[in-house]
Amino acid sequence: MTSELPEGLAYGPDGLPRCWWGNSADDYRHYHDHEWGRPVHDDHLLFQKVALESFQSGLSWLTILRKRDHFRAAFANFDFEKVARFDEKDVARLLGDAGIIRHRGKIEATINNARRACELVGDYGSLDHFFWQFVPPASERPAHVEKASLPAHSPTSTRLAKELKARGWKFVGPTTAYSLMQACGLVNDHLEGCSFR
Repeated sequence: MTSELPEGLAYGPDGLPRCWWGNSADDYRHYHDHEWGRPVHDDHLLFQKVALESFQSGLSWLTILRKRDHFRAAFANFDFEKVARFDEKDVARLLGDAGIIRHRGKIEATINNARRACELVGDYGSLDHFFWQFVPPASERPAHVEKASLPAHSPTSTRLAKELKARGWKFVGPTTAYSLMQACGLVNDHLEGCSFR
């Protein structure tokens, strides 16, 4: 018999307590257990995370997760130097690809952001060096990470979004920036008591 868990945690089929959302579907469980919140330093993977978080805006993350392999194929495995060379023919190709989210604004933003990513690498040496300067100070983080304490955005995600916007990036507001920070391990928002914290 399992004991009662704090709000926001749930036992999975393996008997391990997880963040509530990590138990809602097999795809979510794998993503929660093996990817979410783990530090990402690979530039192409960082760009992939930015792009997919931007596509997710207004949609379920599960929708994006289930289309991720299609996105990778459509966007040259998120090699931003290749995506930066996409043109109007590529936009038309992507708009016809039922395997991804066919939203012209988000497709064009991803191509734009690939070009801006190339510029960031020129300025910082890597996306890794740029994004990891936005690890928030301890004073900005809750003493205990609980469901009720999880913010939608933070002062640091607002700074990150503002910096990206100033550099010409699109579809990366404070909430998307915070989701990116969670996904890439800049913050650890696995709840207290989660087996994967």
